[in-house]
Amino acid sequence: MGFSKRGAAEIVLAVTAVVALLQFSHAAVYKVGDSAGWTSIGNLDYKQWSATKTFQVGDIIRFEYNAQFHNVMRVTHPMYKACNASSPLATYTTGNDTINITTKGHHYFICGAPGHCQAGQKVDINVLRTSETAPTTAPEGSTAASVPSAGSPAPSPSSGISLRVSKGSLITKLCLAMAGFAVFVSGFY
Repeated sequence: MGFSKRGAAEIVLAVTAVVALLQFSHAAVYKVGDSAGWTSIGNLDYKQWSATKTFQVGDIIRFEYNAQFHNVMRVTHPMYKACNASSPLATYTTGNDTINITTKGHHYFICGAPGHCQAGQKVDINVLRTSETAPTTAPEGSTAASVPSAGSPAPSPSSGISLRVSKGSLITKLCLAMAGFAVFVSGFY
């Protein structure tokens, strides 16, 4: 039993496609508040939650909440500090909002329902410069709206577990080795 040149070419093409997808699948998806989601119930510390993540440009921030009681407002730093929801930069109200982070810096979000921000329902998503980034936990995938940074100085990076695929990863090397083997084998048939 052997490979035809066409069969080997198909294998090479498939492996190359997998390698390309892995190399460019750097975005992580973060559900704000993890399993609790975006809520004012339960004393969730969103400052602590975001401090355990290291966000990067291209990451997706997902807010899941009960749209009858909450919303998400993107605001400036002064509005964030004062819990001022009077003129947000953007407002999200679906209960399952995804935001694609397109710039480094701080991205400030609050709940605009009366008293919720003051009770702690606000989060600062800080996207560090590439040279400052550390690995992070990356849950599941989604589509998202793009949001630029609200701008502000960056605090020190934090660490976590990485599920991002780097160009020098073992998976990439294995895929390239498989592609090379397929080309080698196709030379015999």
